[in-house]
Amino acid sequence: PSVLDSFALLSGQLNTLNKVLKHEKTPLLRNQVIIPLVLSPDRDEEIMRQTEGRVPVFSHEVVPDHLRTKPDPEVEEQEKQLITDAARISPDAAQKQIQSLNKMCSNLLEKISKEERESESGGLRQNKQTFNPADTNALVAAVAFGKGLSNRRPPGSGASVQSGQPGAGAIIAGASGIQQVPMTGTPAQQQPMLAGVQMAPAGQPGK
Repeated sequence: PSVLDSFALLSGQLNTLNKVLKHEKTPLLRNQVIIPLVLSPDRDEEIMRQTEGRVPVFSHEVVPDHLRTKPDPEVEEQEKQLITDAARISPDAAQKQIQSLNKMCSNLLEKISKEERESESGGLRQNKQTFNPADTNALVAAVAFGKGLSNRRPPGSGASVQSGQPGAGAIIAGASGIQQVPMTGTPAQQQPMLAGVQMAPAGQPGK
């Protein structure tokens, strides 16, 4: 019962406070001046947490800076000077200056975007690959080490070839089942035997 009584008391006080704050005659809290009641040169962990480590202490040195509602006097003077200079310019002149400034900004943005596009296209051209590394490596391995080439030989390619004509040995070695028979006798009597078949002499029609 005591807990319920305390809770009911707190709930009533909170409701009363909300009604007072929501009343139309109550001034807005954002318009009220904050007056520091406790100033300490010691490190305050709660302030460190709330300010994300920017304000370690809440002392007489930092209070005027953090609770100020007006800018520095130098900044106020510069702002007044700018307002005075702006009041002297006619609306037409101000409009022309605005247009010229907008044009300069547009040109600058266009140049920047163009440079970015050119740099991106140049990077793409440099990074674009014009060959296949796998094919290149396969060709180099095949030429240098014979990798991937077939070791099979056609039948009869191991026979010794003796011919006076260049390329004849390669043709005969590559032909399947063709053997060269040694030739004896006179040139007129020389008749090569190819695969056991006697060839007709030159000038005579074959059967």
